[in-house]
Amino acid sequence: MVHVPGGTFRMGSDRHYPEEAPSHRVSVDGFWIDETPVTNRQFAAFVEATGHRTFAEIPPDPKDYPGALPHMLRAGSLVFTSPRRVKDLRDWSQWWSFEFGANWRQPYGSKSSLRNLDDHPVVHVAYCDALAYAEWAGKSLPTEAEWEFAARGGLDDAEFAWGDEFMPEGQFMANTWHGDFPVKNSRADGWARTSPVRSFPANGFGLYDMVGNVWEWTSDFWSSRHPADAPKACCVPVNPRGGPEAASYDGAQPAIRIPRRVLKGGSHLCAPNYCRRYRPAARHAEPVDTSTSHVGFRCVVRRSEDG
Repeated sequence: MVHVPGGTFRMGSDRHYPEEAPSHRVSVDGFWIDETPVTNRQFAAFVEATGHRTFAEIPPDPKDYPGALPHMLRAGSLVFTSPRRVKDLRDWSQWWSFEFGANWRQPYGSKSSLRNLDDHPVVHVAYCDALAYAEWAGKSLPTEAEWEFAARGGLDDAEFAWGDEFMPEGQFMANTWHGDFPVKNSRADGWARTSPVRSFPANGFGLYDMVGNVWEWTSDFWSSRHPADAPKACCVPVNPRGGPEAASYDGAQPAIRIPRRVLKGGSHLCAPNYCRRYRPAARHAEPVDTSTSHVGFRCVVRRSEDG
């Protein structure tokens, strides 16, 4: 783990997606954070020690999904597959499919394996799986504020985790999509899907993959906007913990009250023509019961937990 000193920074952004606004000052105490996302090797050690079964490995309970078709209530997870063509970039079902048998051991579907992926970030982990790992390791999941402060690497209000230029002097700084998403990925950075941790430069705090590779769970419930900036320096929030659970429910599905948490960091699927979320300020809502082939996590230890 790497120690991140406490401080005050400007969280969020007024220059991109509406859910990142308004930019506002926030303070966090010092904490320790994993140098990289949790890898398949590390997660396998946890599973071996505890016998944990991930959410994607357990058939869904029909009571939790009223109206779901019976043949869909099987264990699995969402897997990205590049289509030949797309009609509408707003329709994500053209490239995401629920694959029976897909889970952290079989990240691309039932016929895949973890061969040569030990040092890649673990994926297909729902929120409960990330939380279980953190508790086993004697750690916690970061708040959104902690995660963003760590991702910025000491560069307050910079666009990226390394500065304001996406590819300084032509150097690839993160694993992201290069080309026309979701149809063509040139793999110019060397990777079509996840990459081994530490494949790209660390930020100013010595942390790897804070942008790109995989989205990462935080402990905060989702909110559609940030709170307003404090009017005075004395009123800057310290160690904020996000909004209430009730506000995190998806208003488009009123019959299903599943909490959503904040994801941070973007992934290898973020592209200039679709999802410019390969930035510390970027954020995304994820239902706690959802796992995918591009979401992982890392952990923190706070002073109060550091025995």
